[in-house]
Amino acid sequence: MKPWLGGGLAGLFVLLAILFVNSCSTIPRTVLAPPEIPGANYVGNPACFECHTNYVRAFPASPHARVHIPGAAMAGQSGCESCHGPGSKHIAAGGGRGQFIVNPGRDAAACFNCHLETHAEFSLPQHHPVIEGKMNCVQCHDPHGADIFKPAGGLAMARLNQSCAQCHRDQSRPFVFEHEALREGCTTCHNPHGSINSKMLIERDNNLCLKCHAMQQSLQSGIFIGKVDHTYNLRLGGCWSAGCHTAIHGSNFSPHHLY
Repeated sequence: MKPWLGGGLAGLFVLLAILFVNSCSTIPRTVLAPPEIPGANYVGNPACFECHTNYVRAFPASPHARVHIPGAAMAGQSGCESCHGPGSKHIAAGGGRGQFIVNPGRDAAACFNCHLETHAEFSLPQHHPVIEGKMNCVQCHDPHGADIFKPAGGLAMARLNQSCAQCHRDQSRPFVFEHEALREGCTTCHNPHGSINSKMLIERDNNLCLKCHAMQQSLQSGIFIGKVDHTYNLRLGGCWSAGCHTAIHGSNFSPHHLY
């Protein structure tokens, strides 16, 4: 073999190895690690029915009901116990809150076993204080709820703005002049888990508003939003921070969203 050919093949081999490693490292993965309770065994969903009737009845319509753990030793690992842990000791103790059972409503760690991307979002600079223990997932999500609500996914803010309204009452109350974006839900503008942007906005400054309020260039080189010339206004800063549309969630006084 000629030296230059051998060197070329070696270089090609190294390149292919690097591409292989990088491709493997970017393969999406889902971690399904059911909680463990020392000494407890899986009993299956029917055993939960006697005490938790409403939850067990609603659960088949939930996205969580479609969770199946490959190679599970018992069927119970793919039902209620996939989030709450094996229930034999809980049943033997007569039930009770937190009695030999995992309660994701108190500790989000059980949710983070599968929702790795969401866990990462809570580490962004602006986030709801879940990892600090001041909130929990079930304050916003119904883990047993049906998969029939907007936005798509059911568990993702299943009650639309009502989930946010429990805490953010001023922003979600009815307005005479409403911001139409609220009809689509708070998550149209905010990432409820976390964001690098202030107020957990999905985009910075005017970039967010202009996704809906598209600009057009006039023949006189002015920048119009609708029929209003915004050429000068856009130089002042954000649509709300510049003092133009300060009542961004809605107003009782101005159709232009002013307090």
